[in-house]
Amino acid sequence: MDWKKNDFYYDLPESLIAQTPTEPRDHARMLVYDRASQEVRHEHFYDLPNYLKKGDVLVINNTRVLPARLYGHRTTGARVEFLLHKRINLTDWEILARPARKAEPGDTIVFSDRLSATVLTRGEEGIRTVRFMFDGVFEDELSKVGEMPLPHYIHEKLEDAEQYQTVYAKENGSSAAPTAGLHFTPQLLTKLRDMGVEVVEVLLHVGLGTFRPVKAEHISEHVMHSEYYCLTENAAERINAAKKEGRRVIAVGTTSVRVLESCAESDGQVVAGSGTTDIFIYPPYAFRIVDALITNFHLPESTLIMLVSAFCGREQTLALYREAVEKKYRFFSFGDAMLIVGRSDDQKIEQKNEVTEK
Repeated sequence: MDWKKNDFYYDLPESLIAQTPTEPRDHARMLVYDRASQEVRHEHFYDLPNYLKKGDVLVINNTRVLPARLYGHRTTGARVEFLLHKRINLTDWEILARPARKAEPGDTIVFSDRLSATVLTRGEEGIRTVRFMFDGVFEDELSKVGEMPLPHYIHEKLEDAEQYQTVYAKENGSSAAPTAGLHFTPQLLTKLRDMGVEVVEVLLHVGLGTFRPVKAEHISEHVMHSEYYCLTENAAERINAAKKEGRRVIAVGTTSVRVLESCAESDGQVVAGSGTTDIFIYPPYAFRIVDALITNFHLPESTLIMLVSAFCGREQTLALYREAVEKKYRFFSFGDAMLIVGRSDDQKIEQKNEVTEK
């Protein structure tokens, strides 16, 4: 199918774009859709244990968001904004510069008395490679001058930067939060573990690959930026054991999906490893690992809604979004959640064929 970008458009009143997180986190609303029965329910995130069971594997992305937005100036006084994207080594980063014309190769941008950067190379659409100069530890200097990189549609300042971190965030490196995970509390995770749900951690540092707008009219022409991922041997073993035993693998967020499907083999198993992935998932796509998905409501025409459409079907996804708008759900990063469970017709056919072949 030759999908166009506007095939994934929907109308959203600006008033439904969440500006602040729900408190407590698990009191966000949750739309539940069963692909098998096509039933829709309206719940809260704290109802999640009602939809999971012993033996389920819940896959979470343990990345931690850096204070990745930096405001500096050239020696001429011109202001420049950097958004950290991908670390190359101890001193060099790939960044997004705004305005890009103020950050050309050879330019030096000063952020503080102890932190500055020289532009090394020029890429497309504001991408630059830069070398940071600093005294001491880079992360320490970044924490002093960097700001939490909230999306452009959030206009209110956070009371606490930790509100834009998941409660299980560990590994520094993201330019944005894996927002589906923001709904979890330590108490909810404990309850799930006590039920016998396995919680497995993977890593994907969220960068421009996830949030870069689709500019190509035909989405097959869109190129994703690569993002760093890691799937440990222990995580792979636990996921593979679940798949062999017919237990569900439930991905928390599109970033967890991208790790699992990047590491998937044709036999429905995953292979441990680390590196970069530029996987772009859109309909039609045969999911090899993910059985259920917890996700937020995403921007129109984004790669994220395209991934959900691959999992749920485009028409059904847009119908669910229309219902969420009608029911006044909160949208985007600090918005409400959606849980998609049940096997699709395609999965049932694939499973039946596998049984027949055996």
